[in-house]
Amino acid sequence: MAKHLLAIDQGTTGTTALVVSLEGETLGRHTVEFPQYFPKPGWVEHDAKEIWNSVGEAVKGALAAAKIGGAELAAIGITNQRETTLVWDRAAGEPIARAIVWQCRRTADVCDELKKQGHEPRVREKTGLVLDAYFSATKIAWLLDNVAGARARAEKGELAFGTMDSFLVWKLTAGALHVTDVTNASRTLVMNLARAEWDPELCALLRVPKEVLPRIVGSAEEVGRTKGVGFLPDGIPIAGIAGDQQAALFGQACFAEGDAKCTYGTGAFALMNIGSRPLLSESGLVTTVAWRIGGVTTYALEGSAFIAGAAVQWLRDGLGIIKNASEIEALARKVPSSEDVAFVPALSGLGAPHWDQAARGMIMGLTRGSTAAHLARATLEGIALQVWDLLQAMTLDAKRPLSTLRVDGGAAANDLLMQIQADVADVAVERPTEIESTGRGAAMLAGVGAGLATPETARKMLRIARRFEPSMPKDERTRHLNKWKDAVRRARSKN
Repeated sequence: MAKHLLAIDQGTTGTTALVVSLEGETLGRHTVEFPQYFPKPGWVEHDAKEIWNSVGEAVKGALAAAKIGGAELAAIGITNQRETTLVWDRAAGEPIARAIVWQCRRTADVCDELKKQGHEPRVREKTGLVLDAYFSATKIAWLLDNVAGARARAEKGELAFGTMDSFLVWKLTAGALHVTDVTNASRTLVMNLARAEWDPELCALLRVPKEVLPRIVGSAEEVGRTKGVGFLPDGIPIAGIAGDQQAALFGQACFAEGDAKCTYGTGAFALMNIGSRPLLSESGLVTTVAWRIGGVTTYALEGSAFIAGAAVQWLRDGLGIIKNASEIEALARKVPSSEDVAFVPALSGLGAPHWDQAARGMIMGLTRGSTAAHLARATLEGIALQVWDLLQAMTLDAKRPLSTLRVDGGAAANDLLMQIQADVADVAVERPTEIESTGRGAAMLAGVGAGLATPETARKMLRIARRFEPSMPKDERTRHLNKWKDAVRRARSKN
C-alpha cells in the first residue's frame, strides 16, 4: 500500500516538493528556483512554463531524496502563491502571456477608480476583501484587455483563468480538470464569501467573464488523478489544495478560534482562525476562507505585509551590504540596537491594515554614526513591526487578546527576528521544528482528503522547537512603537 504524501509548494520565488510519511516525518525535500520578471517599475511577472518545469524538477528531487518511487505516493497536496494570475488557451494548454504576480501593482489605478465610484463597501461586504491590485480580478481583466483578441476568446470559452493551483491541477491531469479550491477562490474579488460561489454582480463589475472561471472545490477532497505527467505515474489522487497561507495555518494546527500564525516569506502573512462565521474586519484586515473540509467552511482574519524577506533580499541585491540573506542576523547583532534608525519596508506599497498602494519605503533617523549593522537591525525591526500592526488589528476585530503566535517560513529561522517579534508584539512566539508549515499543511490536507488522516493527525505532528518570550522593558517597547508609527505616517502617500 502506498504510504507517503507528496506536497507541491509552488511559491513566489521557487517551488518546493516535500515527501511526508503518514506519521508526519519529512522524508525528502527539494527546491527549485525560477526567474522573476520586472518589465516596468511596480510590475512583477512569472513565466508559467518555467514554473511547471520547476515543479517537475522539485518533485523528482524530493522523490530521490526520500529514496522512493512515485508509485509509493498515496496522495498529492498542492499549495501555492495565491493571487498570482494566469490565463491560458484551453485547447493548446499554453499561457496567453506571463502570469501577473500577486505583488504586481499595474492595476492600482483601476482599483482607485472603483473606490472613487463608491464600489468598495459592496465588494467588501460580499468578499471580505478590499479593492486592491493585490487580488486577482483586476489582473484577469488586464490580461483580457491587453492581449490581442483575448476578451472575445474568453467570452467564447476558449480561455481559462487560474491561480497556480488551477494551473498545476490542469497540467497534472493532462487538461482534464479546471478547478480551484475555495481558499484560492476567496482571494479573487469575485467569490461570494458566505456562499463560496462565483458572484455574477462582482464578475460584471470587475469585467471577469464567467466562462474563464474554474469550478470551486473543497480543500481536502479528491478532485482528480495524475495523467500523462512525465515525472509521476498515472493515477495518484490529488486530494488537498489550499493557498499557501491557509495551508500554513492548517500545518500549524490552528484549529481553535483565536489560534494565530505568521508566515515570514517574501512577505509576512498573519492569519487568525475565527471559526464558522465570516466576521468582517473593522480594523483594515481582510476576511478569507481558512479551509473547507467535509462541506464545512472555516474562516480566518488575515493581514498581509507585502515585503518581509524581500526587504532582506533588497539589502543583498539592491544595496549589496550582505552577500547572502542568512548573513543579516550576524550583521544586526553587531549593534545592541538600531538607535534612531527606522526602516518602513513599503517597497511595494503598504498592505494591511493601511492599504496604501502609493506608499514608498522609508529609512529615517540616519546619522554619521549609522552603519550597515544599524540598517540591518532596523530591517528586522521593520518586518516585526509590520506584523505588530497586523496582530493589533486582529485582537481588535476578534475582541480577544493573543496569547501565542506560531511562526513559520524561511525568515522564522532568524532567532533575532523572532525575539524582536516577541518583544514588540508582547506575545510569546512558538517556532516548530519544521518551519515549512505550508508544504506540510498541504500534505496533511491531502491525507485528510484521501481518507488517510484527520485534522487531529496534524495536531499530533506539530512539535515546538523553541519558544521566544517577550523580554523588552515596557518603556523601550513604547519608544519602538512610537518611532514606528511616526515612520509609517511619513511613508504613507497621504499623511
